[in-house]
Amino acid sequence: MSGEESLPNQLDNEKDDNSFGYYRPEDFNLTEEDLRSEAEFDELRIEVDPKQTALRIDKFLVDRIPNLSRNRIQDGLKQGHFLVNGLPSKPNYKVAAGDVVMVFMPKPRSTELESQNIPLDIVFEDDDLMIINKKPGMVVHPGYNNTSGTLVNALVYHFQDLPTSFNGSDKPGLVHRIDKDTSGLLVIAKTEHALTHLSKQFYDHTIERTYNAIVWGVFDEEEEGTVSTMIGRSDSDRRVYTVLEDGATRGKHAITHYKVLKNLRYVSLVECKLETGRTHQIRVHMKHLGHPLFSDAMYGGDKILKGVSTGKYKTFVENNFKICHRQALHARSLGFEHPVTKKWMQFNSEIPQDMKELLRRWEDFLRFG
Repeated sequence: MSGEESLPNQLDNEKDDNSFGYYRPEDFNLTEEDLRSEAEFDELRIEVDPKQTALRIDKFLVDRIPNLSRNRIQDGLKQGHFLVNGLPSKPNYKVAAGDVVMVFMPKPRSTELESQNIPLDIVFEDDDLMIINKKPGMVVHPGYNNTSGTLVNALVYHFQDLPTSFNGSDKPGLVHRIDKDTSGLLVIAKTEHALTHLSKQFYDHTIERTYNAIVWGVFDEEEEGTVSTMIGRSDSDRRVYTVLEDGATRGKHAITHYKVLKNLRYVSLVECKLETGRTHQIRVHMKHLGHPLFSDAMYGGDKILKGVSTGKYKTFVENNFKICHRQALHARSLGFEHPVTKKWMQFNSEIPQDMKELLRRWEDFLRFG
């Protein structure tokens, strides 16, 4: 929700289904354990003074919540953790006299990152950057309830003085990220110059990123094409994202180019090239096309969506879920201009073993039944 002109806080084209007229804390990805822990969770009500002049909400809040930085407030606004008069606030909203601001956010943890000796699969490294092949199951950076075992914990063990100026003190070296259960390539900046230069390439959409995905079903007509939509959080489940209707006043524009590499009757191997990099973009766009990623529980791909749900085939698919118990998505290639030499850098990684095994099993199933 960045780069938008000032809009009213309450979205006129959206209805709140909650009969109480406000969102509950559990609507913002917080578990019951989170809510019970008063030592770890902030729930705060702020009434704006009747004499308050119009002021951006982040500037207004930073003086009233001393344990939250302005960056963290801005992140919380983007994630919907701040409500004004019962509705999520736009980051550029200006508070007015009489507004009621509700805060539902985890309290800040120590900024000191735990250093952990976790092996890294480094594909390339020089004085300015490195390319890491992330295994599925590894969280990229610490977050609420994920304070250890992350890629960042490994980075602070293996490397000193990684830059943090542009991405937060808890994300040293990170230029971008991929989901916990997505495997594949990430570029890490080792200097401030590299971080700035690489971040601009992502912002300008000049980075080349190609993913391989195994999705449900076959593309009967168009085996390649482009999906261009607005993506935003789902109204019914704040954990997931969805394609928004044309003309939506919220969300972000997302563009994915896709091409079918292999048709396996029940599933397809698809190549996806990102023009933008939104949260869950490929997962949302493939579901929008009617082809959820295989084994993607969050977007409905963990059920039999093609073929019968009985007998030998059911057993076969259930065994496949056990082999690949995560969304079948791999960040296969990464291309960008080196921040110092200005040369084009291109890196590729093989599809991981669980996805290879899936493809082999589907091929054998078609061949032998």
